[in-house]
Amino acid sequence: MIRFENPDLLFLLWLIPLFIFLFVFQLNRKKKLLKFFSDINLHSVLFPEHSFKKETIRFIVQIMIFIFLILTFANPQVGTKLQEVKQTGIDVFICLDVSYSMSAEDIKPNRLEKAKFQVSKLIQKLRGDRIGLVVFAGNAYIQFPLTIDYSAANLFLSAIDFGIIPQPGTAIASAIEMAIRSFDTASTQKAIILITDGEDHEGDIEKAIESAKEKNIKIYAVGLGSPEGAPMPIYDSQKNRIGFKTDKDGNIVLSKLNEDILKKISSEAGGKYFLGNNYEDHLEKIYADLQNLEKAEFGTKRISDYQTRYYLFLIPAFLLMIIEIFLTDKKSKLFKKLNEKLGLEK
Repeated sequence: MIRFENPDLLFLLWLIPLFIFLFVFQLNRKKKLLKFFSDINLHSVLFPEHSFKKETIRFIVQIMIFIFLILTFANPQVGTKLQEVKQTGIDVFICLDVSYSMSAEDIKPNRLEKAKFQVSKLIQKLRGDRIGLVVFAGNAYIQFPLTIDYSAANLFLSAIDFGIIPQPGTAIASAIEMAIRSFDTASTQKAIILITDGEDHEGDIEKAIESAKEKNIKIYAVGLGSPEGAPMPIYDSQKNRIGFKTDKDGNIVLSKLNEDILKKISSEAGGKYFLGNNYEDHLEKIYADLQNLEKAEFGTKRISDYQTRYYLFLIPAFLLMIIEIFLTDKKSKLFKKLNEKLGLEK
């Protein structure tokens, strides 16, 4: 199996057709000028030593040097053997509230966008730990299961927005239960990070907490919002704010942070509670705390051990550069004498 460590450099090979075109254009232009300057029969007298063939050969050598150098710097590598590597880490499920109350802008730019930004930063810090995501409003759904494919995780995270779960509400208990069921049987340390404003929570919270405790799963909670509350903006199709959500009497509805329920969950489930704000990244603190947990093996993966083979192209490039130094546009005296003896040149 062959690969290149720096495959982007291979795009430089597309310059070769351009070089060939310029060389042919310049060569034809030179021949036309010589023909215009003097009769073609006088060229052997006026320019007895010049050889267009050697000029072409020298150009071909230069192109080959260019190709070999590009391949050298792209660093070709050959896979020599497959190795099984143990995968160790911890398992973390994030339960993210996507209900409409998360659109309140007491956390900038709004509660949900702030949460997505912090989760994205957390994913970038992961090294071998598995992460999964449950989104919830009136119901809970798995956005992506436990994975170490962090690029895919970020892709699925970016697709989250208000309205992906049409049923209103804040089903915190369902989200926790969903995350607990989604952990596999690997003997890894497990934790849940709950990100929500906790407003209008539904379901049996006590039962969800007991389920987590039975399986030794810690629950950390990050409360986004303010206890005083903030209005929920309404936008048109062009993303322009046209007002705020109101009740049936026309009064603006305020979305308030319910800290009590989040403190209860995190305290009873062996985790910690953090009040979100515009300045601190509490997920970093939670992840630092989780790093104190003992990492365990959750599987193995097969990787190919690659060895560098750049010298296979560097050596011929070096030899061709030496040859190119001694190549000139003059006719070879040796071939000239040989042609004269054979009667091919007068």
